[in-house]
Amino acid sequence: MNVFSWNRFIAVLVKEFVQMRRDRLTFAMMVGIPVIQLVLFGFAINTDPKALPTAVLAADNSVFARSFVRAVENSGYFRVVREVSSEHEAERALAVGEVQFVLTIPENFARKLVRGERPVLLLEADAADPAATSNALTALVQLNQTALARDLAGSLAHLQNGAPPFEVRVHRRYNPEGVTQYNIVPGLIGVVLTMTMIMMTALAMTRERERGTMENLLATPVRPGEVMAGKIIPYIIVGYGQVAIILLAAKLLFGVPIVGSLVLLSVVLVLFMAANLAVGFTFSTLARNQMQAMQMTFFFFLPSMLLSGFMFPFRGMPEWAQWLGEVLPLTHFLRVVRGILLKGNGTAEILPDLWPIAAFLLLAAIIALKRYRETID
Repeated sequence: MNVFSWNRFIAVLVKEFVQMRRDRLTFAMMVGIPVIQLVLFGFAINTDPKALPTAVLAADNSVFARSFVRAVENSGYFRVVREVSSEHEAERALAVGEVQFVLTIPENFARKLVRGERPVLLLEADAADPAATSNALTALVQLNQTALARDLAGSLAHLQNGAPPFEVRVHRRYNPEGVTQYNIVPGLIGVVLTMTMIMMTALAMTRERERGTMENLLATPVRPGEVMAGKIIPYIIVGYGQVAIILLAAKLLFGVPIVGSLVLLSVVLVLFMAANLAVGFTFSTLARNQMQAMQMTFFFFLPSMLLSGFMFPFRGMPEWAQWLGEVLPLTHFLRVVRGILLKGNGTAEILPDLWPIAAFLLLAAIIALKRYRETID
């Protein structure tokens, strides 16, 4: 009979809820992913970053120079975190990402200002990510007329008439035209590798368990470390193929400048891919089927993409979100790949972001091997 039966409908409905209750991991993902999206988009994402770290190279310590620095900080977009003593030190601070801006105050700034010679202040910006600096640079333009309003009084009041008494020149480093592709396309290397490396490893191992081939592998004298290495290395080779495609497209289609060493980048890639593959290996030991492995992959990938600085300025996030982002290997890899390709950074400049990736790899590998041994038992 084709008559709709409420009894059969209720039976199927109850059966689905019972199955959902038994599959606690899937249920947790269904609840957890919307919660993560709500928290991250509601609290952590900010497209108007403020209090950006700024270094000052001051060859003039006059009252006018100090007033301008205070005005820059009062704008809310700049936060002076250090004073540098040389152009080399300022260059390195920008290259390694310690600061977003370097403000240079030249010699005889006060003398030229009083004489009406319109001295020039230089602001160098790390414009590799245009979204992180655009609003701050816009706010800076408005300071020319107001920054020294209190100091230019009495006999100096005439300097407030007409053009501003000094000039601020902005030098956008590493991406002078503010081309978004220069920032996005290199970052795609990390995003694509994070998603594919974790997913492929997790699905491959879980598929073997579902098909029963894992039992055959466990019956062999192969050790956990040998299994892990044997599973990881083929995907590293595939990852290099993905990177080659992205780099060719970056150069030929988008005109992204490749300033640094591709050899150095290839070495870093091994470390980064191994870290993500170790995560995928760990997920495969936790998941009971391929669907759960896929869910775990997206559960890890979503925060990585949102908190790493790929989609939104990293320094625009609140401090707690930055702490979470610092744990993720993608955050550090994005700094490394953009530093190598756009800034020409070498080993010394990328070292502060290499050891967190190595530490993450070590921790993930230990967990994966421990879980694999438990699977054997």
